[in-house]
Amino acid sequence: MMTVTGGEACVRVLKGAGVKTVFGLLGGSMLELYDALRADPDMRYIGARDERAAGHMADAYARVTGGPGIVLGAQAGPGVANLVTAVAEAHLAYSPLVAIAGAITRKDQGKDTFQEFDQLSVFKPIAKRSIMVPTPERLPEMLAEALHLAMSGRRGPVVLHAPRDLFSAEIDPPDVTELACAEPGAPSAEQVQKIVSLLADAQRPVIFAGGGFKSPDGSSTLARLAEALNIPVVTSTGHLDVLPADHPWLAGQTGPRGNACAAGLTRTCDLIVALGTRLAFNSTFLNHDYVSQDAKIVHVDTEASAVGRYFPVALGVQAGAAETAELIAAGAAHLRDRWKSWGAQFTVSKSALMHERSQEESDTAQPLKPHRVLGEVRKALPRDALLTLDTGNACLQAADRVACYECPAMVTPLDFGLVGFGYAAALGAQAAVPDRPVVSIMGDGGFGFTVAELTTAVAYNLPVIAVVLDNGAWGAEKAYQRTFFDGRTLGADIESPAYDQVAELCGAAGYAVDAPGGTEAALQQALAQKRPAVIHVKIDPDAINALRKDLFAKPK
Repeated sequence: MMTVTGGEACVRVLKGAGVKTVFGLLGGSMLELYDALRADPDMRYIGARDERAAGHMADAYARVTGGPGIVLGAQAGPGVANLVTAVAEAHLAYSPLVAIAGAITRKDQGKDTFQEFDQLSVFKPIAKRSIMVPTPERLPEMLAEALHLAMSGRRGPVVLHAPRDLFSAEIDPPDVTELACAEPGAPSAEQVQKIVSLLADAQRPVIFAGGGFKSPDGSSTLARLAEALNIPVVTSTGHLDVLPADHPWLAGQTGPRGNACAAGLTRTCDLIVALGTRLAFNSTFLNHDYVSQDAKIVHVDTEASAVGRYFPVALGVQAGAAETAELIAAGAAHLRDRWKSWGAQFTVSKSALMHERSQEESDTAQPLKPHRVLGEVRKALPRDALLTLDTGNACLQAADRVACYECPAMVTPLDFGLVGFGYAAALGAQAAVPDRPVVSIMGDGGFGFTVAELTTAVAYNLPVIAVVLDNGAWGAEKAYQRTFFDGRTLGADIESPAYDQVAELCGAAGYAVDAPGGTEAALQQALAQKRPAVIHVKIDPDAINALRKDLFAKPK
């Protein structure tokens, strides 16, 4: 039997699992794997300028496609260490990222070898598994296991550490099989009947939907549930795209990063049907500021440990969100006229919100307010656009002001709150959906983290458009300093280069905006050109707000 190298075996396993795109940064610890990738015309490699950014690209690719996303930490030591942030981000987003991490040659391990560190232990707390491959023969088997682990149960990142000599070793060709993972189960008939009974007793029910619906089929199922029952839907943070923006029963994001209409629903409802969401910190602050203390809660999630963890529940169910939604829609459709008064209240509240957003779009104040710029983005984007957001004050204001229509259509840092995530994530998302426009909304500070990846966008023809909202500050921290430290600041103000000019130097298109109407015009032009672009928008430096009021003592 003809042998293959460990690197060739890895490519065969990846192809067998349906992987078509791999992200990374070239390093000396797995050149045989790179050589095998180069030789395979069906595999696409996208090389970043930093391993952290490569990891974010693979993470976003996984979220958009359903996974897995593959990143190569191709240099033992510093290259692998640079993946830590990306793996931690994926860990708190439950994203099926698989990192193949180069390691020191086996014979040199434990000798304080150049670039050696205990990388196995570093990743253990922030991944589903951190695994060291002991021999060449086990490399393909353990890679297949890493892919399976990442995609099974509650998804998450797996880091596979492979000493560099394994990739050059000659081994038997691996047995290649398709990646098969169990689908989430459905609730029992008794559980469905209990949910229907709780709905029948409710006067003011609301559906609280999360990432469990983050797919085209999941979104369609959620829409059928809302329409079958005539119940408003609020979404958890970062999952505004689980229903189209113009769906009549969508209230939008609730919680501290949401809007008044959605927050009003969860504050005053008497029943929350939480599907595919953990009801976790980002969406609730884990208190009753946004969740009615008197509301009964039905909590359904694929992970049993998440059910009822933060709020007491009337019924907890371990099951898939979409599977449960289908059964509720069938079992409770006869109740659809029960909540007409509640639905009418919601309609009035949503109309007021839409009027407020319309007024924001026509705000002519200068310097530009973020809400005016975001209104222009809403108007210019086509329905099939996919958006990525960063963390920070300007992006916080974008979280519930953007419009999503074709799920998945939003990728955000979620619970890790990572600044610098959004642009790299947009490149990975664009690789996943090459026929859809991808726009990344960033702050000036966050864009500076990954501005070098403009060259990646140009090199690999990824026509992502970055809308950079420049308030000249680390806005979130400056808002806290201004609010709680009597206006005293240190390190809050930053100076950024003209990112539109930087884009042009890198071979992308660049637009500078500082007046009303400019963002919409620039975005329309950039969309028409279908090439990487940066729209650098100067916004009001005083348009910042402190998100949390409980972190600091009030000034004396």
